Amino acid sequence: MRMMSIDYGEKRVGIASTDETGAFALPREVLPNDSELLPTVIKMAEEWQVERVVVGESKNFKGEDNAIMKAARFFAADLEAAGLSIVFHPEMLTSLEAKQIQGKNDMLDASAAALILKSYIDTHD
Repeated sequence: MRMMSIDYGEKRVGIASTDETGAFALPREVLPNDSELLPTVIKMAEEWQVERVVVGESKNFKGEDNAIMKAARFFAADLEAAGLSIVFHPEMLTSLEAKQIQGKNDMLDASAAALILKSYIDTHD
């Protein structure tokens, strides 16, 4: 099953997807969080024949939704309204982890999305 993951941020949104087998998570794109985000993500999902979109569920250390999560839920609802299958998967400090692995660069948010997707794959075989 081909999947896509989203690391939703206020300014940038990281996108990752699996390979054709659904076994490996690959960082793909970092998109600006602007008016073109929704149609761009929908188009990517169609082109990549995505069957499931995994959205990083961002929480604070108390386990409550953090400030960005409300916007991420609205975005996920828009994707679902466009016909995509959405699941949320916990993510905590994935951007920090990606930064420790590769250093800070332009693909950091996509790498964080890949870490979210890898965690989802590892826990949902």
